[in-house]
Amino acid sequence: MDMSTYTVLSEAASLEEKLQALQAIERELPAVFIVMNVERDYVEYMSENGRQQLDVSMDDLKAMGLRYYDTYFNPHDVADYLPKITAMLTAPAEKDASVTFFQQVRLARHLDWSWHLGTTRVFMRNAFGVPTHVITCAIPIDPLHHVTSKVNRLLEENNFLRRNQHIFAALTKREKEILRLMALGLSASEIAEKVHISEKTAVTHRRNIKSKIGAQSGYDLTSFAQAFDLI
Repeated sequence: MDMSTYTVLSEAASLEEKLQALQAIERELPAVFIVMNVERDYVEYMSENGRQQLDVSMDDLKAMGLRYYDTYFNPHDVADYLPKITAMLTAPAEKDASVTFFQQVRLARHLDWSWHLGTTRVFMRNAFGVPTHVITCAIPIDPLHHVTSKVNRLLEENNFLRRNQHIFAALTKREKEILRLMALGLSASEIAEKVHISEKTAVTHRRNIKSKIGAQSGYDLTSFAQAFDLI
């Protein structure tokens, strides 16, 4: 047996030992545990309570591969936290980094999304210190809890920022300044006086800014300005 084969066998045995230790206590813990194989992109293991909630077998989960994310999770959430997990995987092992995030899960026989709080960290590394598996602990959030509505609002704001970041970045410094004044309700003449330009120029700026950000109302202006911390 060469060294590389021995290393693979040792890693497999070590993974099996860790999974067995997890299985021994999973029923005592008020959470769902998911172990992902990040080398081959599939679910290595999910605790029994998680499989029951999704009404899926372990074999079916493994066979899904990356379709697992599309099947059970809101893609808007995944786009937010997946880059953070990717960054965690490249962080030095000694940092022992973890990522915490909110995610919406579609449980079996449910049409609506269910909010969960998840935390992910590296579960296994190979002989070279490269992560091979991550473990996620997912805890359901009571839909009647006040934090749920706040999380929904934060997610909407985050999605708005992602959709409009390129538009905001394309605005000039002067346009951002005038946008702030527009959102505060100042007229063209008041803006002209504030930034020392002619009223005609202020009118032109207002028209161009509305066109660039797609604002149809004062509410749209205010929402855009608030999202990017102009007011």
